[in-house]
Amino acid sequence: MEKIYIRVAKHSDVKSLVKFNQLMAWETEQKQLDEDILTKGVSALIVDDNKGFYLVAEQNDIVVGSLMVTTEWSDWRNGVFWWVQSVYITPDFRRQGIYAQLYAQVKTLAEQQQNVCGFRLYVEKENVIAQKTYESLGMQPTHYLMYEE
Repeated sequence: MEKIYIRVAKHSDVKSLVKFNQLMAWETEQKQLDEDILTKGVSALIVDDNKGFYLVAEQNDIVVGSLMVTTEWSDWRNGVFWWVQSVYITPDFRRQGIYAQLYAQVKTLAEQQQNVCGFRLYVEKENVIAQKTYESLGMQPTHYLMYEE
């Protein structure tokens, strides 16, 4: 397998990130995301690093995976949790350690910030393969349930 490069996404990656988000939403929830809204949302994050950032995995100048990081302030810890979201690896590149490389880069970047107190993500209850991947990288399930309105 050729080398995978991990880097922070830039504006030229918006099209790939939009596509990945659409594919992930359909794959996990059979939900179709509005392309115009999604393009604006992805672009907003890329131009404003206060919102977070995307990392992309690239092979031969083709983006084959990505994830997004957003932040949550914790008053209990006087620090920031980094939320890993919008994880997508193209099917031909799954089960090859690409997510592990992306997550390792998240941790490396967090070490440089000095106020990151932990990492969180949510995963579909039925997505056992992803859960095993996250656990193999040191993450543990929490006792929290997630609610939204």
